[in-house]
Parts: sequence; C-alpha cells; structure tokens
Amino acid sequence: MRIANFIFLLCMLSFAVAKTYAQDPFPPSVVPDRIILTWQNDPAHSQAVSWRTSVAVKKALAQIRLATPTPDVPDSTTVSVSANTQLLITDNNAAHFHFVNFDSLRPLTQYMYRVGNEKTWSEWFHFTTASDSVAPFSFIYFGDAQNDIKSLWSRTIRGAYSKMPTADFLLHAGDLVNDPVKDEEWGEWFYAGGWIYGMMPSVLTPGNHEYYRNRKGVRQLADHWKPSFTLPENGPKGLEETAYYMDYQGARIISINSQAFLSFKEDSISQVIWLEQLLKDNPNRWTIVTMHHPIYSSKYGRDNPTLRNALQPLFEKYNVDLLLQGHDHTYGRGGNIPVGKSPEKIDGPVYVVSVSGPKMYDLSLEDWMKRGASNTQLYQVIQIDGDRLLFEAYTTTDQLYDAFELVKGKKEKNTFRDLTPDNVPELLELPPAYKKSYKEADWANFNERFEAYKKRKQ
Repeated sequence: MRIANFIFLLCMLSFAVAKTYAQDPFPPSVVPDRIILTWQNDPAHSQAVSWRTSVAVKKALAQIRLATPTPDVPDSTTVSVSANTQLLITDNNAAHFHFVNFDSLRPLTQYMYRVGNEKTWSEWFHFTTASDSVAPFSFIYFGDAQNDIKSLWSRTIRGAYSKMPTADFLLHAGDLVNDPVKDEEWGEWFYAGGWIYGMMPSVLTPGNHEYYRNRKGVRQLADHWKPSFTLPENGPKGLEETAYYMDYQGARIISINSQAFLSFKEDSISQVIWLEQLLKDNPNRWTIVTMHHPIYSSKYGRDNPTLRNALQPLFEKYNVDLLLQGHDHTYGRGGNIPVGKSPEKIDGPVYVVSVSGPKMYDLSLEDWMKRGASNTQLYQVIQIDGDRLLFEAYTTTDQLYDAFELVKGKKEKNTFRDLTPDNVPELLELPPAYKKSYKEADWANFNERFEAYKKRKQ
C-alpha cells in the first residue's frame, strides 16, 4: 500500500512539474540565461554581470580574460571568480540568480568573459572598460518598455543597437515591465534584448511598475529587481541599487528613485539631501539625471508638483544638463528654452520624456514642450564629446525625429541649438484608443490645446 501511495505521489509530482513547465514560457535551466552587464563600482576598473540558472546549479562561476582575436588563449590567462547566488521563487518557477563583480580591471581595455559552472557555460562575451579620464562616449536611452515586450518592444531595442552598436551603455528610465510579480514579463524583457545585454552594460532606474503592493498594502520594490541587476549601492540608506550615481568619462549620471520619492516621505527627504550633496561636490563637466516620473508631464491631465517643487530648484541651481524620464507614454522635449530663438543660453536643464514600448497616451501639449510625439515608439542616442552634447531621438523605424545640441559655456550655462529635421512633421495624432473614447468635450479641449501649441511654435 505504501509503495502504491509513493508511486501515486510521485506521478502527481511529475504531473505538477510538467504542468508548471508547460505554463512557463521562460523556464530556468542549467544553461545560463538573463545575462546582463551593469556596474556596481567604477566603470573604468570594474564590470558587474548577473545571470540566472535553475536551482540545480548550486555553485556558479564567471571567467574573464583579455580579449584576443585568437581562440588559442592559455588557461593560465583566464581568471575564475565565484559568484554570489540568491534563490528567487516566482509565480512560475524557482531559480538561482548569480552575480559577479569583476574588479581591478584596466581602463579602456577589451575583455572577454563567460558565466556558468564547470560543466555548462555560456558563450564568451566581450565588453570594454571605460576610460579613467575625460573622453567621448555615447549611450542609448529608452522610455517605458512595459507592454507587449517580446512582440513589439523587441524591435525598438534591436533597432537602437543596429543604429548605434558602438554605444557605451543602455539607459532604461523605468517601467521595464507591466506586472513586476510575473516572471513571464521579465522573461520577455530579457528575451527582447537577448545577447545585447551581455555585451553593452545597462543603467536602470525603477518605475512605478517595478513596484507592487505587498500584503499590508505598502508599495514594495519588485522581488526580481536586485537579483536581476547588480547596481551601485552609493545612494541613500534603504534605496541601494535604485537611487545611485556613477561617474563616466567626464559625466555624472544620477538615478533618482521617483516612485520611492512619491510614496515615502523619508525617501523623499533622504534623496533631496543626497542629491544636493552629489550636485554640489561634482567634479564632472556634464550632469545627467534619470528618473521615471517626469518633472514636466507630457501626458494630458498628469502633473508631479511634489517632485518638481523639491527637485527642480536643485537642477537649476547646480546646472544639471539633461533629464531623461518616462512614465507618460508620449514624447516631449523642452524646458526653459525660448521658442524660435536659437542659439540661446538655457536657464535650466533640457527635459525629455519618451516611450519605447507600444502603450500610448494622449499628449499634454503644454507650454514647456518644444517638440512632441504621440502614438510613436522611439529610442534616443546621446553623444558627449568635450563641450558638446548631441541628442538624437529616432522612431522605432530608425527615422531621425528630434535632435538638439548643447554646448558648454565658460560660465556653465549651455548654448542650445535645435537640430530637429525640417522635413519631419510632428506626429501628434491621438492613439486609436483615445479617438474611440474621447467625448465631444474631450475633442474640444484637445483641439484648443493643439491650436495653442501650433501658435506658440510659429
């Protein structure tokens, strides 16, 4: 009888496992996946890598050596590093997430690395460390991916990489996924970027969709965030790996956790204090801030006065150059830049809101906006070379849609030059969902805003 019961239980367990894997489109295995480069420390002398395996992998390793054109590199030149491992139980599976922080690296040097264990390895990837001094660099910026990530966001990140394969890193302005407790959505995000993440490091800031409400109804950072990404821990206490900064070849890049700022008073206070100190004691020529919620909203009916009142004075006092934001599922670029007068000295940063995924909202068309787009997936390429910053926004079909240049002056004020292509009209048409849902009063309001927007730009 006991043998029969045991066989029955074993059959039921096998059925449950088979059912689970059948329902899991991205099951973990002994083969490493979700491999992603990030930074935990100085980009000139270190490189972090995170990856996932099944729980069958108890001990994980990463190997690194100088990249060479020949495959015949002696094992004596390869360094093995034991990984830190963390168990994550999700709605679909249980998996081990691993990470290694390669340190003591040479600046401006190409390395090759792989991750796995003594039996199963990933392919070899390449990366190049940053310079330890001021030098030209470029990166790609994405607004929200969030929805239909595999089917429709994948074309954006792949198109961006094809446009700028030599970029130094990727910057994601939050809302990578829609429901952060669903492992399938994280699987789609990693599937969409694929091996790009293993070659080009990512800088990430969390959005509201990287938070969920726990059993007490309190907003909590996604359980996937820290196991998936190895990020700096130099932010305010309790916000490690979400609010942080890094210095990269003459630029200070700061991630503000805007969701924590808006949700918890103690996190807003600590980030204001921390941010002012970072901006006050900043040896870099350029300063770029990324956060999910925008200072000026590009979606109609939205506003973030708490965030703006606390942070904008600091951005203007300490000459922040550029704000890269998401959340509003439209494109908006502007700030304190006079319309129709270029070049002009800018009184404050250039503010950009963008969207890279397919979820779309209606445009605000407010006074701060100098260029907008609706119902359009975009990615942005930013290049910095000495006293010049070039910003280019491309549609997901690789058409240049917006562009501007900032040039540093002797008194820290930037000169702004609008480089928007003359032959590309603004894409301001409402998304289909809004066309269907708008009532007569909504259309009247939109048309009034639209006419006022066009008049301001004449």
